[in-house]
Amino acid sequence: MDPMPKIVGAVKTRTFKKGVHPTDYKAFTNAEKIEYPPLPDNVFIPLQQHIGEPGRPLVSPGDEVKTGQCVGRSDKYVSSPVHASVTGKVKAITTLPHPVGARAQMVHIQRTGEDEWDLLPVPEDWRTEPLENLRELVQEAGIVGLGGAAFPTHVKLSPPADKAIDAFILNGCECEPYLTADHRAMVELAEKILTGMGILMRVLGVEKGYIGIETNKPDAIEAMRACCTRIGLDVPVIPLQTKYPQGAEKMLIQAVLDRKVPAGGLPMDVGVIVNNVGTALAVTEAVTEGKSLVQRIVTVTGNGINTPKNVMARIGSPFSHLVDCCDGLKEETSQVFMGGPMMGIAQFDLAVPVIKATSGIICTTDSISEKGKTLPCIRCGSCISACSMNLLPTRLARLTEMKQLEAAGELGIDHCIECGSCAFVCPSQIPLVQWIRVGKYRLSQLN
Repeated sequence: MDPMPKIVGAVKTRTFKKGVHPTDYKAFTNAEKIEYPPLPDNVFIPLQQHIGEPGRPLVSPGDEVKTGQCVGRSDKYVSSPVHASVTGKVKAITTLPHPVGARAQMVHIQRTGEDEWDLLPVPEDWRTEPLENLRELVQEAGIVGLGGAAFPTHVKLSPPADKAIDAFILNGCECEPYLTADHRAMVELAEKILTGMGILMRVLGVEKGYIGIETNKPDAIEAMRACCTRIGLDVPVIPLQTKYPQGAEKMLIQAVLDRKVPAGGLPMDVGVIVNNVGTALAVTEAVTEGKSLVQRIVTVTGNGINTPKNVMARIGSPFSHLVDCCDGLKEETSQVFMGGPMMGIAQFDLAVPVIKATSGIICTTDSISEKGKTLPCIRCGSCISACSMNLLPTRLARLTEMKQLEAAGELGIDHCIECGSCAFVCPSQIPLVQWIRVGKYRLSQLN
C-alpha cells in the first residue's frame, strides 16, 4: 500500500494538551452584526462588578447623573469604579438580586433623556502620554477584564518590578459555546481593538505582541490580519485549534508561546500579560474618547430566544430589556443563564442587570436537571483526561463531599480554573466542578 501523501501547505494549528470539544452553537449569531438597542428606561448599577473590594455609593436618591459619571468606588487598590450608564435621576440605592446568584447593593437610575456624557480627560496623543497617566485613565474608566473574570485592568498593567514582562497576548479565542460577542467585535471593530492593544503594550513596555484566535472564526482572523497590515502594526495573528478551554490564560500562553505557567502561578510569572479583545476595545474608548466602561457587547442567543442577536448593551440594563429587544423568549424556553454553558450561571429572574462580566445571555429549551440523575463514579478517568490543569477532579470532588478539605488542598484544588470540562465529559453526570467550587470556598474559610 502506498504511504499516505503529505498535504502540501498544511499547517498544524497550535493548541494545549487535553481539553474537550463541545458543540459550539455559534451559528445562531456569528453572522449577526452588532446592534444598538433602545436605551433602557431604568438601569441598576451593582457596586460589585469586579474581582476585589466592592465600591461605596457616591450619589444619593434624587441626584441627577450623566452618562459616564462615577456613582461608586472603593479606595482599595484591587477594585474598580462603576459609572452611570444612562443620563437620569437616582431613584434608590438598594439591595437587589445580582446575576452571580447573590444579592448586592445597586444604584437604581431612571433615565430622563438621551445621553449627556460626563467624559474623562483624554491625552492629545497616547503614544507620547506619560505611562502613569494612561494607567490612571484606565483605572478611572472602570475597565476590567471583559472575558469573564472581571479582574481590574489597571492592576494587570502594574506588574511587580521583579516580574519582567516581554510578551502580550490579545485573547480572541472566545472558546465558550454560543458566545460571539468578541467574534463580531473583531470583524466590525478591528481598528479600535488593535489601537487598544497598542495602548496596553505601551503601558507595559512590551514590544512583542500576539493575537490568538480559534480557527472557527476565519473572518475574524482575516479582518484582524488585514487591519494589522493597514495600520502598520507588526503583530502576528495566530490561528489556534478550536478546543475548550483554549481561551483560558494558561492554556492560551501554552498554545501561543509554549510557556507553562507554574501551578499556583500567574501569567506574569512567565513574562506574559493577556487581555481580552473586549477589554482592548474599552481601553480605546476610554483613552481616545474619554468614555468610561458603561456598555459592552452581549450575545443573546440559543434555541429559546426568538431572534438571536449581538447587542451593545448598557451596563445595568435588565436582562428582560435585552430579551425583549430580541423578540422575547419562546414558550418552551426552560433555562436562561449568564455567560457560556460551560462556566455560566443559571438565572431565576430576568430582572437582574447586565454587569461588566456579562458576555452572553443564553436561552435554551433544554434543562440540565432533566438530563438524568447522578450515578456513582465508574473510575473511567474521563475527567482526568479532559483536565487541562492535570488535576484529579473526581478525587477532589469526593474529598470535598467527605469534608476532607486539607487533603483536597494538598491535591491542588485551588489550581482548578473551574472550566467545567470534567463535568462535561463525566458519563455518570457527577457535578464535579460544582463540588470543586464548594471545596475551594470551604477551604478558603479555614485559612
